Amino acid sequence: MGNITQVQESSGMDSFAALFEASVAEGDKIREGEIVQGTVLRVGKDNVVVDIGYKSEGVIPASEFTGAGGEVTVKPGDTVDVLVESREDDNGLVLLSKEKADKMKVWDEISAACERDEIIEGTISARVKGGLSVTIRGGVKAFLPGSQVDLRPIRNLDKLIGQAYQFKVIKFNKKRGNIVLSRRVLLEKERDEMKARTLETLSENMVVKGVIKNITEYGAFVDLGGIDGLLHITDMSWGRVQHPNEVFQVGDEVTVKVLKYNAETERVSLGLKQTMEDPWNHAAEAYPEGKKVRGKVVSITDYGAFVELEPGIEGLVHVSEMSWTKRVKHPKNVLNVNDEIETQVLEVDAKAKRISLSIKELEPDPWTLFVNEFNPGDKVSGKVRSITDYGIFIGIRDGVDGMVHKSDLSWTVRVANPADMFQKNDDVEAVILSINHDEKKVSLGVKQLFDDPWSRVPNDYPPGRVVDGKVINSFEGGVYVAIEPGIDGFVPTHEFNAELAEGKRVKRGEPLRSEVQALDVGDRRIVLTLRSAATAVRAEEAPAERSRGEGRGDASRRGSTLGDLIKEKLGDQVENLPSKG
Repeated sequence: MGNITQVQESSGMDSFAALFEASVAEGDKIREGEIVQGTVLRVGKDNVVVDIGYKSEGVIPASEFTGAGGEVTVKPGDTVDVLVESREDDNGLVLLSKEKADKMKVWDEISAACERDEIIEGTISARVKGGLSVTIRGGVKAFLPGSQVDLRPIRNLDKLIGQAYQFKVIKFNKKRGNIVLSRRVLLEKERDEMKARTLETLSENMVVKGVIKNITEYGAFVDLGGIDGLLHITDMSWGRVQHPNEVFQVGDEVTVKVLKYNAETERVSLGLKQTMEDPWNHAAEAYPEGKKVRGKVVSITDYGAFVELEPGIEGLVHVSEMSWTKRVKHPKNVLNVNDEIETQVLEVDAKAKRISLSIKELEPDPWTLFVNEFNPGDKVSGKVRSITDYGIFIGIRDGVDGMVHKSDLSWTVRVANPADMFQKNDDVEAVILSINHDEKKVSLGVKQLFDDPWSRVPNDYPPGRVVDGKVINSFEGGVYVAIEPGIDGFVPTHEFNAELAEGKRVKRGEPLRSEVQALDVGDRRIVLTLRSAATAVRAEEAPAERSRGEGRGDASRRGSTLGDLIKEKLGDQVENLPSKG
């Protein structure tokens, strides 16, 4: 309308019709769907009137100019870009839209940015199928595929909602309103630039900072700036590390040393413990021989247990150093992983990084206690711990055993197998024959408890004499009989009487009457028999003879042999003779 007024003032009414027609023709150039510039004429409660140079004024809902607080953000005279939606409505007004004009301008800007390969900013607003929704300029929504979010797949995309980032437009279709973004493209470019800068300065033995990028069972990958280096589990600590996640988490910042760098393959080996002093440098001073130390059991093997004294320093308790008194077959029978124990340092080899520890050294040595208490010739007692082909081992004290060779078991019997006379856990008395301090061995003798009887045996036990004794042991080959303390006899199987031959077995400790069949002075053997008729007769007459003997008194003694007198003198001892086996 302003153009019509100017025409009226300058040319008069005569030219008004021509100019009006020109104005209408110019107005015809305004097309629906185009963006034009207009001037705000009036701001009403519901509408804002805008002059766009058309024959009719345009109207826009006031809500399109409302700010966050509900107030209208324009005033008369302001210039605004609007979209022509309809040239005229029923009231003769042009329908305009500022919001649609703004959106079209944004799409144009995005299109231009895409053509110029520019970066645009946006905020991740929601999780959608296959990726994320990003709000960019003017509230326009764009799609960010999950594969384009980062250099590596991100499991939890929800944590990115609300975050603002820069993006690159990788697909744009204005007609369909489709925009696809990528953040990964920018990160790859940034990584390549950082990698180039890092490789220019990277060298072996230099100390660098990085970020833990990934953790595996064998180590952790550290981002040094565009290039990853491997921090192996063995280079994380001077101490023992079971798994890298005990030390690090993804995202941790670390200061490491470059151990190896291959420029051709771009492989980098890193070390963390190499940035710290090796604790073995002070091990000799910190753990002198004889020092008592505490530590934690970190590993158990067949031959011992490793004890961590401090991070990076472990000592070995050998299985032989676990107990003075117990024969430890396996360390796991004594210790468990994570046990806190006290030990004593035996030896330190800092160069070889070895420390020998002992548990038993914390207690007095039973051998020292033994040799301070006993000497050769002393009597000892104990239980049979084990039996071998050549003798028996007797537990004298906890941690100290003595051996009785089979030749020192009896004066009269040549023992082929000690198991025929003794069993494990039998109580036995013996005499200390010798003590070997260097090898910590004790030699014992059982027969030395008694005088050598063979000086009188031929006279006291001639062939044909009937003797009473107690069974020491019974086995398939025969029966051993204790005739008197220190004198044993042997009844071979073929000399059994009918009762024993039928299968009846005598038990240890039972009384048994037999007859001396033969003597072997050289082999110190007394062979007995149960098959003699005299043995049976003597057994039947024994009560009567004892009765007559009591009546005769000294007269009967004068008729006895020397052996009878000795037997009579030691009769009670023979009856109460303890089992030898």
